[in-house]
Amino acid sequence: MIVALTLVAGLLTAPHQLTVPGAERQVVASLADLTTAGTTQTGHTDPADWAGLHSAATVNPTGVPGIQIDGYFPDTSTTNATHGWNHDSQFVIRLPKKWNGGLVVSGTPGNREQYANDYTISDWVLAKGYAFASTDKGNVGAAFYEDGRRPGDAIAEWNDRVTQLTVAAKAVVRQQYGKQPKRTFVAGISNGGYLVRWQLENRGWLYDGGVDWEGTLWRVKGDNLLNFLPPALKAYPDEAGVRAAGFAAGSEFLWPFHRQYYWELTQQLYQKELDPSYQGAPADYDYDARKPYAAVAKIALTGRITKPLITLHGTLDTLLPISRDSDVYAKMVGPHRPFRYYRVEGGNHLDSLVDAYPDRLKPILPVFRNAFEELEGWVS
Repeated sequence: MIVALTLVAGLLTAPHQLTVPGAERQVVASLADLTTAGTTQTGHTDPADWAGLHSAATVNPTGVPGIQIDGYFPDTSTTNATHGWNHDSQFVIRLPKKWNGGLVVSGTPGNREQYANDYTISDWVLAKGYAFASTDKGNVGAAFYEDGRRPGDAIAEWNDRVTQLTVAAKAVVRQQYGKQPKRTFVAGISNGGYLVRWQLENRGWLYDGGVDWEGTLWRVKGDNLLNFLPPALKAYPDEAGVRAAGFAAGSEFLWPFHRQYYWELTQQLYQKELDPSYQGAPADYDYDARKPYAAVAKIALTGRITKPLITLHGTLDTLLPISRDSDVYAKMVGPHRPFRYYRVEGGNHLDSLVDAYPDRLKPILPVFRNAFEELEGWVS
């Protein structure tokens, strides 16, 4: 493996002098440990944000001293109650004392807050010497769709907030270390993976590459969760019907859990965001008849990435089935763009379910770490 970045000791700027461009509020702290082992103790993370995203067997590095900046950008929505701020567009930026010259930017999975990637991404990249930045995407929680004036605005804001944070974090890195990052990567899980795809399609000049872990696929006409979740809901528990909706043979043991906790809720939330006038049952929703094309067009992916991208997706994903998501996205990208795709046999959407089915599921986090190091070598 080619090592492109070298650790350099020392921080050049006093913490109180750091300024996040565009931030309405910021709080700067020097910490003995920026990883979750330390921040859980000091209150600089929220374990509820990252609960359920990793296997209990995961081993993370610890002991990375440096500076953490928490804050928020101007916004009118107030769904994020972290720190008692009741203000959206919250972010976290972490600057390790021993910096390798790189920056990793991330948006969160689901509708979680800015610390959601702390255990799965931040701990590990900080230990490698990267600066790290993450955003809450501008709206959080089960009522995220109430943000924005028009259908699709709330999700469209996610993309804007990742771009905003990337620009700001690069400026903070320059203040802190006296130079721009040599490498800037974007990485994320689920909705965070969607953000990776969108950034590399539309804001590629900000990045050197990205890792997309089971990103959500949005297309105006074609595969998206509004046209495979309703048929699955209507067919369940008929196995042939659920498989026809796209869910893999062999994933049947996961269906009851996902039917109870994910399929209907997910369909409802995104239908309310993209087609709020619909009043029927989730299982009866017909995307092709409803045609919420204008809203979906705001967030749609094209596959036209401009920087190296590695996509990972589990073959037993039972929320975003691989046949209706990353298999499709890989075809959209095509063979002539800088893209590598890994289908993880036995991988599911949630690594935490590996603890319940250790003989049937494979965690994707180790594959993500290998892919990240592959990306480092690729762009070198």
